[in-house]
Amino acid sequence: MCLRMHPLLLRQLTSATSNVRRLQVLRSSVEAALVTTGSPARTFVSCYPRPLRKAEVKYVPTTWSRSFSTVENGILKSRFPDVNIPGNETLTQYVTQHFDDYGNDVAITNGVTGESYTYLQLQDLIRRFGSALTRLGFKQHDVLAIFSPNVPEYAIAFFGASSVGGVVTTANPTYTPDELAYQLQHSNAQYVITIPDVAETVKAAKSKCPSVKEIFVIGSDVPECRNFSDLLADDGSAFPENVSVNTAEDVAVLPYSSGTTGRPKGVVLTNNNIVANLRQIINKGMLEFNRQEDCLIAQLPFFHIYGMVAVLSCCLRQGVRFVTIPRFEPELYLRVIQDYKVNRVMMVPPIALFLSQHPMVDQYDLSRVKDLMCAAAPMGINLTMALRDKLKPQSLRQGYGLTETSPVTHLCVEDEFAPGSVGITLPNTEVKVIHTETGQALGEGEDGEICVRGPQVMKGYLNNPEATAGCIDSDGWFHTGDIGHYDDKGYFYIVDRLKELIKYKGLQVAPADLEAVLLGHPSVQDVAVIGVPDERAGEVPKAFIVKKSDDVTEKEIVDYVAGKVAPFKKLRGGVEFVNEISKSASGKILRRTLRDMSRK
Repeated sequence: MCLRMHPLLLRQLTSATSNVRRLQVLRSSVEAALVTTGSPARTFVSCYPRPLRKAEVKYVPTTWSRSFSTVENGILKSRFPDVNIPGNETLTQYVTQHFDDYGNDVAITNGVTGESYTYLQLQDLIRRFGSALTRLGFKQHDVLAIFSPNVPEYAIAFFGASSVGGVVTTANPTYTPDELAYQLQHSNAQYVITIPDVAETVKAAKSKCPSVKEIFVIGSDVPECRNFSDLLADDGSAFPENVSVNTAEDVAVLPYSSGTTGRPKGVVLTNNNIVANLRQIINKGMLEFNRQEDCLIAQLPFFHIYGMVAVLSCCLRQGVRFVTIPRFEPELYLRVIQDYKVNRVMMVPPIALFLSQHPMVDQYDLSRVKDLMCAAAPMGINLTMALRDKLKPQSLRQGYGLTETSPVTHLCVEDEFAPGSVGITLPNTEVKVIHTETGQALGEGEDGEICVRGPQVMKGYLNNPEATAGCIDSDGWFHTGDIGHYDDKGYFYIVDRLKELIKYKGLQVAPADLEAVLLGHPSVQDVAVIGVPDERAGEVPKAFIVKKSDDVTEKEIVDYVAGKVAPFKKLRGGVEFVNEISKSASGKILRRTLRDMSRK
């Protein structure tokens, strides 16, 4: 006998079944602890990374000072009130607005050399730099490229070019000459700022880019290049005072997407996009800092939107000191946190993994660190709890966003602990989760593609209307390509990337689900899962694993996973042990590289 179920009931049953499966996997690897809120009617689940032998329930008081997010017609809105976004401020005007008030307070310190700039010095040098560019013939809408790791002078070049109406395109300093040449050509960059270590790469790229007029090098002299200090020697008198900027239309920054699905795309971010996002995140409990107390380490690359907005721009706007390091080097990283009494750390999952597990961490005093925030890629529950147990910060949280959203759309607030979640929706932002095939808005707990609408959404991709139309629909919704869901408190959870889902006999397997399970194995240091072709099934999951100990075997890993997941999620593609997992500068797993390895 076959009963036909109403579609709404079927959808709810499917959601409930999915949640039961999710909890079954969770129960086998974590201890669930109910955490009460200030109101006895409110509870949420906090998860602890050790196998359950018997059920234990711990009640930990916390305070909910705000109402929960609201949902109307499948659209989720922030529980926070909208913030004022005037729409008439350029990026540099907004960031440097209070530099006079900050005066001789230190703004940026070079963590390698110890050299610093005060806010008044930065203000003067930004003006000098803008004036010098103007003398060179640099005009409004012209493009300056910065090809450099994090150094204090990055801020001078970045905001100096922006202050005269220019566009800044930021490039990964590990690029090859061909990769850099592509970005310089595509963005039509006229000038490049770099450092001696990678100047030869820029020179090689320049030979293929007729639009590039000159290269300026921060630091020592390099043949065929001019020194950055030449620009700072300008007296500032050529600075254009009356540049008319259309903040809603004129481009401020042109970062490039990671290019995991093809050539990198230029992401057109207007002045208003980034100013709006800064206004959205500089709020109490989010990224509102205390300039008398706070100090940050700036290891997140400024060429990446996360470091560019959440560290560089956010700190300067609020008058907070930060210390740059050019790349992540364990000893330098830990020494800077210790010596400069860093109390807020923004990071990506690989650094979270380092902080939670590396024995070197115990040699340094990190006791002042009160706030740890991870973004750019999801941080699983096991890693979250390991990091909390190790450093015991007051706040451990995640955020979520994309280059195309300037970048932040979701953020966990400081006084709430939601392990595994990337946060709640920002003010002035709408979010919906849609079915990946029908486009229908889904409800609480149902996995689908996350779509975002708000003032931080990009203008589009540079010279690529087809790609723009493919991700921003006619109603202004940006389709992120990320799969996730929200809970009854409005907290969002990212499951995986839409294009990274493994299709096993028509069933969807999220690599992140399996990675979370595998990280619960005591012999697994790091892991990435991909789908590999299979004649009968279409695709089967395969794991790449960095071992903690040499005695673990492939069979042990395969059997471990088989005991914790549904049959269709088993590692039928096997296990490959590797020395490291290929990741981007922002910490995202480079699955395309792993697929290439698997084909060999």
